[in-house]
Amino acid sequence: MEHILKLQPKYFDYINNGTKRIELRLYDEKRQKINIGDTIIFQKEPELEIIMKVKVIGILRYNTFEDLFKDFDIEMLADRSMSKQELLNVLEEFYTPEKQEQYGVVGIRIEII
Repeated sequence: MEHILKLQPKYFDYINNGTKRIELRLYDEKRQKINIGDTIIFQKEPELEIIMKVKVIGILRYNTFEDLFKDFDIEMLADRSMSKQELLNVLEEFYTPEKQEQYGVVGIRIEII
């Protein structure tokens, strides 16, 4: 199955450069449909014209991003130019602690195809 997800330029580039190998999302209805072996097409915002295809190689379920961050280095989650706290702050702009509590979160292990 193929899924289309949008990414901010910085995070798109982190995946493209090979540093970010886990995509972080809320485990809502849309992300619950993603399975190991699926393909994700990332569209680079804002134009959405540049795309990258990745294969899902793992699904990591957690209650919160903070819980997930305890098990992985920042190099797998973004890039070492960011701290875990900076990344957590960015994620909470999109996914409030209340939404994380409601749905849980997912780390989608990916590799570029």
